[in-house]
Amino acid sequence: MTSSSLYVKETKAIKRTKGSLLVAESIPDIKFGEIVDVWLSSGEVKRGQAIDISKEVTVVQVFGGVSEVDLIGSKIRCKGETLKLAVSEDILGRIFNGIGEPIDGGPSVVPEDYLDVNGLPINPAGREPPAEFIETGISAIDGLNALVRGQKLPIFSGSGLPHNRIVAQIIRQAAVKRKEEQFAIVFAAIGVSYDDAAFFMKNLEQTGARERTVAFINTASDPVIERISTPRLALTAGEYLAWKQGMHVLVILADMTNYCEALRELSAMREEIPSRRGYPGYMYTDLATMYERAGRIFGKGGSVTIMPILTMPDDDITHPIPDLTGYITEGQIVLSRELERKGIYPPIDVFLSLSRMMKEGIGAGKTREDHNNVFMQLYAAYAEGCNLREISTIIGAEALGERDKIYLTVADRFEREFISQGEFEKRKVEETLDTGWELFSALPEEDLKLIGEELIKKYLPKYSEKT
Repeated sequence: MTSSSLYVKETKAIKRTKGSLLVAESIPDIKFGEIVDVWLSSGEVKRGQAIDISKEVTVVQVFGGVSEVDLIGSKIRCKGETLKLAVSEDILGRIFNGIGEPIDGGPSVVPEDYLDVNGLPINPAGREPPAEFIETGISAIDGLNALVRGQKLPIFSGSGLPHNRIVAQIIRQAAVKRKEEQFAIVFAAIGVSYDDAAFFMKNLEQTGARERTVAFINTASDPVIERISTPRLALTAGEYLAWKQGMHVLVILADMTNYCEALRELSAMREEIPSRRGYPGYMYTDLATMYERAGRIFGKGGSVTIMPILTMPDDDITHPIPDLTGYITEGQIVLSRELERKGIYPPIDVFLSLSRMMKEGIGAGKTREDHNNVFMQLYAAYAEGCNLREISTIIGAEALGERDKIYLTVADRFEREFISQGEFEKRKVEETLDTGWELFSALPEEDLKLIGEELIKKYLPKYSEKT
């Protein structure tokens, strides 16, 4: 949506078309990313965006696509501005398409301001380090890979794994700990199927999460250029709610693989020299311009936290999309196909998953004093149990000692009781930590070497029940 209808310049002619791309004569002073109106000879007006400019030609990507273009009778008129989003408090509870137009049957947003979807860079000197805890209600995330305000924490999934269900659960359950603080979710569905789009919208409607959510839905049948603008619209909405309204905002972008595929498609249309696996060489920079919009700013009460979801082609974590994402973000949550085959939901691989900012968001006054100790001890116990599981496949479980059998059992219980939980089961972080202590009660007490005696006396069930 734009704030002006002033046409400042007009082309003489369109030279040729290539799908939804229009190649026109060079337009003087046009800027990269500028929004234009394409006036077809039939009288129809389409919106487009300048995606390539040079002394010879200007290339325009048309939103909505064009089927037939009269090269002689059609014109391109420029507006002198980039794509902008109309924002106000009224955007909460609304659903928009990939160019910021309402698709929920409601009226247009009465704008308080128009914001450039490309955002403004945060002054590095004004950045406040990520801190404070965001509770997702999912034990494998809250207990072992905590999400922190201002962080960038992606979910790496694979085809057929339940990432959409996990996203829907996070949208329903995510919250900040202090009730006086305002919390909102901005959700962007990028290049999803109609079934997935319907699933997300139904989830918003039926669970009551819609009133605190802003959603942008771009389906696979929508134009490629809209997949480029959708995540930027979502981040712009998130920045408005955070910096202007003082809210803590979680921006969920699903699926960034579709975004990168659209980037590759546009790059091929523009006949650019490809890099790794056909993706453009600037894909790292392009992703960074979005992910780095997360953060906290000194003097402002809000925060922007980003959780990108991406499906790894062929489950390959070294693929350019997860590989480049991992360089930019502060950790990752990886879904396991092996756990999914066991019927465990959510199938989060705790060994491949990591939240580098976790320690900034947990502990006394944030979650609970024992959080860091519980998380380290759980990792150690589960790692030993998994190692013994591999040994038992060779020599048989009967050949293991009594202590080894205990760890083998605890590893199985960890997957069934700690990682696994119901799709509509929301666990407070205190419940998650208590589940960890229940598992510790099955281990020899002398093996709890990563937990101080004071915490053991306070939280281990056999002692806490006495008090």
